[in-house]
Amino acid sequence: MTERPFHDRDGFIWFDGQLVPHRDANVHILTHALHYASSVFEGQRAYDGEIFKLDEHSQRLIESGRILGFEVPWTVEQINEACYQVLKANNLTSAYMRPVAWRGSEQMGVAAQKSKIHLAIAAWEWPSYFSPEAKLKGLRLCIARYRRPAPYTAPTKSKAAGLYMICTISKHEADAQGYNDALMFDWRGQVAEATGANIFFVKDGVIHTPTPDCFLDGITRRTVIGLAKQRGIEVIERPIWPEELEGFQQAFLTGTAAEVTPLSEIGPWNFEVGSLTQQIMKDYEDLVWRRG
Repeated sequence: MTERPFHDRDGFIWFDGQLVPHRDANVHILTHALHYASSVFEGQRAYDGEIFKLDEHSQRLIESGRILGFEVPWTVEQINEACYQVLKANNLTSAYMRPVAWRGSEQMGVAAQKSKIHLAIAAWEWPSYFSPEAKLKGLRLCIARYRRPAPYTAPTKSKAAGLYMICTISKHEADAQGYNDALMFDWRGQVAEATGANIFFVKDGVIHTPTPDCFLDGITRRTVIGLAKQRGIEVIERPIWPEELEGFQQAFLTGTAAEVTPLSEIGPWNFEVGSLTQQIMKDYEDLVWRRG
């Protein structure tokens, strides 16, 4: 069965302070964000009626806008309240949510200081970014041909739409080659992240993860580091070079969409879905679903 396109769905989207019918939440073709990527967004999940780490997501949305040079005209508290309005209006308790802020159509051209800043929040059911079968066996990743840019060439600390252009290209190329996703290096050739998730490695009971100096220090990433440390597991944040991957025994991704997902293969390197990864997966599920 073909999935219904996202513009043609029932329900409501919060749009500039109002709940509007899903199909009516539209923007003009000359919206600045469409032409110049002047847009920032969040991905967050609700579990059994509670939106996980909502304050952090709303604050990051505002900070991302500031990095791109605009001020989102709503506070963290107002954005939080709007997110819960969206859940209630759509009769959802467990859902994926997408707040997005962007420059409007008042001004066209590279300069857009006079453009209005808009905010919308949508929600939909999205059980898992990767299939349960793929998560059980571990994902297969190829190596992306594009690299994460240097922080002096792009606003890498923002969750900006334009930074995901190379992610979409890399994900499509991975799918075409029969892989689940792609590993991206950074401009130096060091391991960075997958196309939409942070990455971790395990060796001899110690977790290693790249230093997030040119990509997002994900909210799920920070959560997982905290969970590991609570178990007394050492977590080392450091530069990781591709030639080191042969020595790691386990690997997994983290992200709001991916949650915690094990890897079985990255290019020529293989990994086991081991007990430490499985424990982190369980700990994360227990946390977001408030078990125990």
